[in-house]
Amino acid sequence: MVGRARLMAGFCLTIAAISGAPVGVHGEPIRLERTEPAASPALAAGEAAWFERPAAIGDYLRGTARAAAGRFDLDLVAADGVPIRRLATDTAGPAEFHLVAESEGLRFKATARQPGTVVDLVIGRQVPRSGQVASSTYLSPRIAALAAHVAAGGDTGEFWTEVTRQGTPLVEPAGAGRAIVTFLARGAERNVRLFGAPSGDHEELARLGTSDTWFRSFDVPTSTRLAYQLAADVPDLPGSARERRVAILATAKADPFNHHPSPTDAPDAFSQESLLELADAPRQRGQDGVAPDAGELSRLRVSSARLGNEREVTLYRPASLAAGAADTRLLFVFDGEAYLSRVDTPAILDRLIARGELPPVIAVFVPALDRETRTRELPGNDAFADFMALELLPLVQREIGFAIPAERTILAGSSYGGLAAATVALRHPEAFGNAICLSGSFWWHPDPGSDGRAEYLAGEIASSPRRDVRFFLTAGLFETGRIGSAGILETSRHLRDVLTAKDYHVGYREYAGGHDYLIWRGALADALLALTR
Repeated sequence: MVGRARLMAGFCLTIAAISGAPVGVHGEPIRLERTEPAASPALAAGEAAWFERPAAIGDYLRGTARAAAGRFDLDLVAADGVPIRRLATDTAGPAEFHLVAESEGLRFKATARQPGTVVDLVIGRQVPRSGQVASSTYLSPRIAALAAHVAAGGDTGEFWTEVTRQGTPLVEPAGAGRAIVTFLARGAERNVRLFGAPSGDHEELARLGTSDTWFRSFDVPTSTRLAYQLAADVPDLPGSARERRVAILATAKADPFNHHPSPTDAPDAFSQESLLELADAPRQRGQDGVAPDAGELSRLRVSSARLGNEREVTLYRPASLAAGAADTRLLFVFDGEAYLSRVDTPAILDRLIARGELPPVIAVFVPALDRETRTRELPGNDAFADFMALELLPLVQREIGFAIPAERTILAGSSYGGLAAATVALRHPEAFGNAICLSGSFWWHPDPGSDGRAEYLAGEIASSPRRDVRFFLTAGLFETGRIGSAGILETSRHLRDVLTAKDYHVGYREYAGGHDYLIWRGALADALLALTR
């Protein structure tokens, strides 16, 4: 009998006669000992050829059966001929099968469906249990070198001394316009998850052997800009998939080895994110320099009969503002509290207006009262659109002392706010003539259980008359969808195409980033500059 190593190489099963029994027909199973390709003799209908393969419990096998003539069934059978598993039914092949041996030795039974059937059975691969370990490959050369060092008995101390000095993530070249970015963590016991990964999902870091080093590498554009957190030893809770997913928030905090935390004055690392901006990340307008004069901020209380609530909006007036000036713009920003703090929109406007890059802009920051109210008001809510046009807009016009026409009035928002900018403007184009949609949630549908047209807004625009609204859409390259569903990137591209087909004025830009205020602060400035020229 051939040696075990030879059997692992992958070869065709060959039929050999035993004790003068007909070759592969009736009688005992035929032992398969040679590597040359072979086929069964011609079988009568209902006749069977038996094949025997040496194997150990736990061996993985991949094989293919085919008929040079006729059709057949193929079964894995026990020593006494009792069927264990059907591998192919009424086929001429090729029929590929995969199995794990549950006993010492394997027996296959090929039963002819037609007279003159000839069956060829090939084992393409056989791997013992001891060999069923995936080989380790590393996207990052530095991690590959560390892995080799650790495997040779070295420790990670020198590596972490260097990491502490240069900061994280690790960045290595990966060809023209690409970089390998490796996120690192040290000392976790059970797991580490990356919150804000370039994949757009919560990604698991892998542990390097039994060392103290955890890592995950990504191949990204050199224009990448993103904010992230690391969550170590996230509890694996009982409950729903969502409950287990959001448990990441229990330990997510800034990367202690990253040299660029934001904001720098946060009370603790749990309130910070870590920033990554690669060499070719585009300049973000309005982020640098100091304006000679800061605009004025004031509060305005507004009650809504339509929504049954009230809120305090923040009104920004630029330092130099001539009442009724023909070039003045009026900007409404959803999620106003975030665009006053995480984005600091007033400072961006101060700089761009002082440099003459923007005309005077009066801005109204509209807050979301809470998560539940935001989820109810922003996506496709006609009552909220009517509040904006018929209650808030007239109140702001009275406060500033003059009206600004729709063609110079702009709605802006991100995520659900980006969706709201589009839907509110489309419902009230007489009030709002411009919509800035930053990573808009265009996957949204008013019926969460709908299995029909998922991209509701795109469908509504395609089937409705054109309105006098100008759009500027942005999306992140890392905002892709999951299997079976489109993400913000795909739905933004589709909406852009629908708007273009309907002859809307539409600007569009993609950024190498994710669902992230770090991206939106630059995108907002880009959109304002594009819509005010």
